[in-house]
Amino acid sequence: MKFLVKKISLLAQEIVDQITGAEFPTLYFHPEGEARQMLNVLPQLKQKYRPTPWLSNTHLHLMYFDLIKKKTIQLKYDAIEQLQMPDGGVTGIAWYGLDLPEDTPTIILMHTLTGTPESMSELVRDLHRHTGWRVALCLRRGHANLPMPIPKISIFGSTDDLREQIQHIQTKFPDSPLYAVGSSAGTGLLVRYLGEEGEQTPFKAAFALCPGYDTEHGFKNVHPFYSKVMTKKLFKSFIYPYTTTWEKTTSLSEVLATKSLLEFQYCCFELAGYSSFEDYNQATNPILVFENVTIPLMILNAEDDPVCHIRNFDPYKEAIQQMSNIMVVTTKKGSHCGFYEGVNHTQSWSARLIADYLIAQHQ
Repeated sequence: MKFLVKKISLLAQEIVDQITGAEFPTLYFHPEGEARQMLNVLPQLKQKYRPTPWLSNTHLHLMYFDLIKKKTIQLKYDAIEQLQMPDGGVTGIAWYGLDLPEDTPTIILMHTLTGTPESMSELVRDLHRHTGWRVALCLRRGHANLPMPIPKISIFGSTDDLREQIQHIQTKFPDSPLYAVGSSAGTGLLVRYLGEEGEQTPFKAAFALCPGYDTEHGFKNVHPFYSKVMTKKLFKSFIYPYTTTWEKTTSLSEVLATKSLLEFQYCCFELAGYSSFEDYNQATNPILVFENVTIPLMILNAEDDPVCHIRNFDPYKEAIQQMSNIMVVTTKKGSHCGFYEGVNHTQSWSARLIADYLIAQHQ
């Protein structure tokens, strides 16, 4: 009887898996590289990712992440510091876990396109909960209502600003090992920095969640609805609140006329402090320095992501599988930065994977 019940249960699970798109992750890595060691220490890589059944649709999944989870999870940060950059610009760091022992590892988190401490609360909470480590959320210029005394902002951030933030963190916690996580647009800043620094980076390992890879062309594959909505959100977050700051920016009218992320990307170079899109792209595109990344790096993409489309990954599959330090994980479902699992209590499958990966690299 027990055997029959077990068989029926397995059959029912298989049916649910087929309906919801639950499958084993697909892994891309150098067969003889150091990244393959993760197969032996991360059980998730050998198990199916089973999305929350009622979130198996990519759009429902994304709406749940963006409209419900981001709005309902409340997190009280220990402090939000403002940092003045050498050119007079202002960035910030939102801290969680300031009271931990000074030698506790610190996760430096790089946020999404319009990220704020509130919108990143779930990931900050989950990373801290799973690792027990300190989290430093690095806020880019113009985010979280930071002052913008000079007209300069980049949607993918500035590696010079990030270096200043890292130096501040190292000064505050000189005995803390550093690890890095980038989410969505934050992966562009993360990988650009890792490629520029090479072996000089203080990070021990890093994780890129839902990257778009080539920032020059990645926006071409964003679902039109989300592209339009996110472009308006850029205006609302970074243009309208700072009209005085931008009053002498000659290209502002062209920027405000854009209706998609791709158009915005090609027009925003002056806002970022460059005289042409070509200069802006050469200075910020992570894919141009990707092969210079030397530390362990895991990348996660969902094949149904409507924002950072899996098609963006295709040109780099072969190159990545020649790099011994990198593993790319793809799942059939997960949408954009969601990856929820569970029925009665949804939780992030990706946050657990990020945390377990960083802990494995720390041991």
